[in-house]
Amino acid sequence: MHGSLPGNAALLERVRSAVSSLACDVVVCAPYPYLGQLQAMLSGSSVAWGAQTVSEYAEGPYTGEVSAAMLRDFGCAYVLVGHSERRSLFGEGDVAVAAKFAAAQSVGLVPVLCVGETLAERNAGNTFAVVSRQLSAVVERVGIGALHSAVLAYEPVWAIGTGVTASPMQAQEVHAAIRTWLSGLDADVAGGVRILYGGSVKPGNAAELFAQVDVDGGLIGGAALVADDFLAICQAANG
Repeated sequence: MHGSLPGNAALLERVRSAVSSLACDVVVCAPYPYLGQLQAMLSGSSVAWGAQTVSEYAEGPYTGEVSAAMLRDFGCAYVLVGHSERRSLFGEGDVAVAAKFAAAQSVGLVPVLCVGETLAERNAGNTFAVVSRQLSAVVERVGIGALHSAVLAYEPVWAIGTGVTASPMQAQEVHAAIRTWLSGLDADVAGGVRILYGGSVKPGNAAELFAQVDVDGGLIGGAALVADDFLAICQAANG
């Protein structure tokens, strides 16, 4: 929960002008109140935008909720679903995340499905049991083919906002396991879906993380609030 109109404007201006020559895809996901600002500043640029969460409901008496169709009204192309903070702080379980995924796709948004384990789950050797359970809930709701039009993001909860980053080898291990799991359901989906790494990605570690064969980019948190840091990460993703 960060941002202000003047601070956003300065950041977006830097990003919009600096990434125009990059071949990688760049997406900015902002809190709901700033989506109009993103639409105004990023329309016509190479930068896409989206929201940080979405309601599973299309409409109705759900005061305070924001539907996927409302996000489309502000030009959003993407939306995060299942971010670790939504799961841990707001109690969003696998079923709710799957419903949000379906709601996003129903209006043409690209959901960025976040999956990952806590430190306790990793220490217990349950990393992939947790990740596969989270993925399975979505596949059971919408089918494996829906992942053709989605992005996955592995974000180990123990590396979110802690300054601790999964090593490139740890990230690759889980990303490869995800792709192998997917290939058992649909080889085309497994080969085509982008799997991002999220968890204290910084300019100093981005290139090594992105060099891993199954790491297709990053879901950037705090470093995205600093223009120089975010642009350095974008350069690393650009290869």
